[in-house]
Amino acid sequence: MLDKLKALGDLKKLRDQAAVIQKRLAGIEVEVEREGVLVVVSGDQKIKSLKIEGEEREKVREAVNEALKKAQQRAAREVGGIFRNI
Repeated sequence: MLDKLKALGDLKKLRDQAAVIQKRLAGIEVEVEREGVLVVVSGDQKIKSLKIEGEEREKVREAVNEALKKAQQRAAREVGGIFRNI
């Protein structure tokens, strides 16, 4: 019984640490400009801004963010499957 309580405490601690890391990553921004294209990406891998020749490309930004999210979800499932088999 105590082992289960300790495991729950450890899990909560890990989740809290992950939340802190995620918040810090969201605050990081990297900006790259090349040949008329300006992209601003956060540390948690979200496109914050996408401009092509000075024009904001909201639909492209949204599509790229959706694709990144789906790829991250799929990768998480793959990694989760590997750990379940260990």
